[in-house]
Amino acid sequence: MSDPSASSSAPLSGTERTRHRRLREQGRTGREALFEVLRAGFVCHLGVVVDDVPMVVPTVYGFDAGHLYVHGSVASRSLTRGATVCVTVTHVDGLVLARSVFEHGVDYRSAMIYGVPRVLEGDEKLAALRCLTEHVAPGQWDYARRPDRKELAATTILAVPLDEASVKVREGHPDDADDPHDVWAGILPLATSWQPPVTDPRAAHHPVPPHILTRLPR
Repeated sequence: MSDPSASSSAPLSGTERTRHRRLREQGRTGREALFEVLRAGFVCHLGVVVDDVPMVVPTVYGFDAGHLYVHGSVASRSLTRGATVCVTVTHVDGLVLARSVFEHGVDYRSAMIYGVPRVLEGDEKLAALRCLTEHVAPGQWDYARRPDRKELAATTILAVPLDEASVKVREGHPDDADDPHDVWAGILPLATSWQPPVTDPRAAHHPVPPHILTRLPR
């Protein structure tokens, strides 16, 4: 697994699929912008075509400098092979409430990634599962039991290259300051945070581990 910071200064791809056509001022061209969006979340939407029908599946992910990793059951039809997939990650940061309904909007950060995924095996598969686990719950890979041979055999993990990606960010106040309708306008921010852990009754004799507690807001 490679460190995202090692290539954070490289530009994003500029293909026809990722070119910013509308609202170009919201587009971001640096790779670090992609990593910022990916670091901020852990659920993506995986878009695939199965039996000529589009399917969009929410799933957790992990990533490094070169790939985004998704996993699931070997029986999952969404973990397609050999065909291009589209992965999106979106964070809503607030509602933009304007003077006119037409100018209402959303402050957001989003990334769209296209690529042909590769099925991982062996050491690559295990390393990708560690990457995914540590992205979702840092410290958990070394705390919990790791997957055994049977569990690994029942799991598919795909590596989607980060070579073709598009990032957009919208932030700031409404764009209709000159609207004659004189009413309140502004932003209604939205924030999410982890809440105190709820211990499984069967694990009540164990304290909550420090790496879990560090996720709580201070």
